[in-house]
Amino acid sequence: MAMVVHPVATVPERLFPDDDEREARWRARFTAPRVSRPHWAKDAPDRCVYTSNVSGTVEVYVWDRATDTHRQVTDRPAGTYNAALTPDGEQVWWFDDTDGDEFGHWVAEPFAGRPAAEEPRPAVPGVEDGYGAGLEIGRSVVAVGTSTDDGTRIWVRRGDGPAELIYEHREDAGVGALSEDETLLIIVHSEHGDSRHPDLRAIRVADGSTVAELSDGPGKGLDVTAFSPVAGDQRALVVHERRGREELLIWDPVAGTVTELDIDLPGELAADFTPDAEALLVWHTHAARTRLYRYELATGALTELPTAPGTVTSADTRPDGTVEYVCSSAAEPATIRALHPDGTDRVLLVPPGERAPGSVPVTDLWVPGDGGRIHALVARPDDAELPAPTVVSLHGGPHAADEDAFSAVRAAWVDAGFVHVEINYRGSTGYGSAWRDAIEGRPGTTELADVAAVVDQLVADGVADPAKLVVEGWSWGGYLALLAAGIQPERWAACIAGVPVADYLTAYADEMEQLRAFDRALFGGSPEEKPELYRAASPITHVAAVRAPVLILAGENDPRCPIRQIENYLDALAEEGKDYQVFRFDAGHGSLVVEETIAHVATEISFARRAVMGWSRRGNMEWSA
Repeated sequence: MAMVVHPVATVPERLFPDDDEREARWRARFTAPRVSRPHWAKDAPDRCVYTSNVSGTVEVYVWDRATDTHRQVTDRPAGTYNAALTPDGEQVWWFDDTDGDEFGHWVAEPFAGRPAAEEPRPAVPGVEDGYGAGLEIGRSVVAVGTSTDDGTRIWVRRGDGPAELIYEHREDAGVGALSEDETLLIIVHSEHGDSRHPDLRAIRVADGSTVAELSDGPGKGLDVTAFSPVAGDQRALVVHERRGREELLIWDPVAGTVTELDIDLPGELAADFTPDAEALLVWHTHAARTRLYRYELATGALTELPTAPGTVTSADTRPDGTVEYVCSSAAEPATIRALHPDGTDRVLLVPPGERAPGSVPVTDLWVPGDGGRIHALVARPDDAELPAPTVVSLHGGPHAADEDAFSAVRAAWVDAGFVHVEINYRGSTGYGSAWRDAIEGRPGTTELADVAAVVDQLVADGVADPAKLVVEGWSWGGYLALLAAGIQPERWAACIAGVPVADYLTAYADEMEQLRAFDRALFGGSPEEKPELYRAASPITHVAAVRAPVLILAGENDPRCPIRQIENYLDALAEEGKDYQVFRFDAGHGSLVVEETIAHVATEISFARRAVMGWSRRGNMEWSA
């Protein structure tokens, strides 16, 4: 059988051929230097590590605050984003994979740099290569988790000794938290078979023996944030969902006590200890916005912190009590700021170069749905004539949510004249456990019922043009986009799917074991146990019904949505005579290279424009007259 040659998507040279200002603006949002919030070494807080796109690719950098010097640590074709510092700040560790495939091991090099001729050395010799399953670096103890097709293993190194296997299980698990005195390790595990709702186990680092277990039973997961940072204090901060949303409790596995924290805020909560362990820095997420609070453990007093306007996406408390955080909104790009104990709030770190241009704000839309009110964020071009071409951009995860935070991708669609819609469909986080878990046993179609409800409301409100609707997404969002093209074919003028699940059975066979475990929990079993459910939820099953042109963007080295199952879907499109194009790139589950990302966005928007402005059934997209 001859190999099918699939039509390759063309990357446009410009999105705005006749508008230099707009062309420069949309590109500048991606090329503008960005930095992540710096993470400091526990015992040397002047030494920090962060990631940045300054070189044109997201790489690891270190910053010595005492001398205000920065150094680029990594320089790899596919980029690097996972890094940590040892407590003394003498070493920087980063995860070394191959071309973005996420399979590899931790390496270490001096904070001050290594000779150019030297390669970084394995950080924990003797640990197998695998997908990352957690890391805790103590002063004398290191715990590192690996995941392979055989399951999860956790290794411990004490001092300069060899790495020892301290835990292994066929089901998904990971390193949770290491106590300040480094005698206890909490493991997050799903030995009960449900990785979506894990349990906790505290073990002794010395011999791996169990100290205590914490489980809330079926359908109620637990996660550990950290142990208290005070020596001798064995309390751990845990996120629970006993009342149908993510809340906080304190667990002392040695004393055997569990104390729920009564924090009277709507939405969901996460937190970390302050350096003295007398309070918590609380992240409060509600209606697609996250703000910061301080919670006093002794009195229960709760105080909102006077941070800058916008959504907080990352934060931590310095030893002197300063809260450093990242804040942005749909209209304003992110800034890294420092809120000092005296109440002064100022920008902490400014990367070199021009700041990214801003964009338009989002408005909230609440729509009745089968499972309750659905929350959507809508961004409209300032000069849009309504009803307008509309792109429905579906987030990945599905355990994630769109927020009122800055997005260069959203801004590019708006600049191109599209109303941009983000939907926190059932399956999203931030709206309670029942909302998140509503997709269990019925993934795909549940989310798309919510998408349909929001789209119908936008059409009825005169915002969206029903003949010019584009469905778009990456990862789980790409999966939903392909499924929508097959089971809601009459709705869409175009479908764009980045790194999607396209053929679920083949994806399950080829994906990393951590995602197989997730799928078994989501579907209620493996494909062998639930064949009809997987078949019904798979986009390839519905390919014959697809009407809209389809664009797929696929990473050659993707371990999450592997390339073989995408090739199967492309072959099916070709066999059915559908209109489609493909953009393949040499990376994993997305790209860390700025110019590659720009090419992805330009190709998507160009494809969508041509689709909504005229489509030739001869198989080629053309501008309409």
